[in-house]
Amino acid sequence: MRKISRALALTAAVAALLTTAPAGTGTAEAAPARTPVVFVHGYLSDAVIWDSARTAFRSAGYQDGELFSYAYDFLASNEASARGLAGFVAKVKKDTGAQQVDIVNHSMGGLVSLWYAKELGGAADIKHMASLAGSNHGTYTAGLCTVVSPSCREMTPGSAFLGRLASGDETPGAVDYRTWYSPCDGVINPFTSTVLDGAVNTLLPCVTHLGFLTDEGLLSQVASYLKA
Repeated sequence: MRKISRALALTAAVAALLTTAPAGTGTAEAAPARTPVVFVHGYLSDAVIWDSARTAFRSAGYQDGELFSYAYDFLASNEASARGLAGFVAKVKKDTGAQQVDIVNHSMGGLVSLWYAKELGGAADIKHMASLAGSNHGTYTAGLCTVVSPSCREMTPGSAFLGRLASGDETPGAVDYRTWYSPCDGVINPFTSTVLDGAVNTLLPCVTHLGFLTDEGLLSQVASYLKA
């Protein structure tokens, strides 16, 4: 009986060796999770403006669970919107288990994102920040809506809000900053307002302000930049 038991045990061991994949083969290891992306819209906008970007990012390999759109009251102060962004990022990190997020902003969303990064300590939670036609140093176009909203007054060149953002380091922390801007923008005036000291600033030949949200080639480029 003992001989039979030993024989059975030996047979089982051999079978286990034959069916176990060698190290480095067999089932592929799960790919590391990507850094979640938080989209931040601008003035007169909401989360829906990022539909084209989401499509481009999915084509680049992102999953819906890695893409988040922050919606806020664009008439309110950018400081208040930045505080809301801080809470939104904290929730994204909690829900995904990520240590950091990537931020993609458009137009006035640049001010919301930068205030969060610089004034609220958000830089520690951001890996990349991509600014598409961001009004990072304001725009004279904001003069058309200063009587309507605090955000427009803050977005007007020469405002105390912009002066504080521009003081010291414009690109704080270990964040990888990049901007895209164009002379055909038509809303950010001057169009060079988007450029940030310390960022990689990418001049595009001719993209309209809303075109930044729909240009497939540009959005694919942004997705590739974040995945790098």
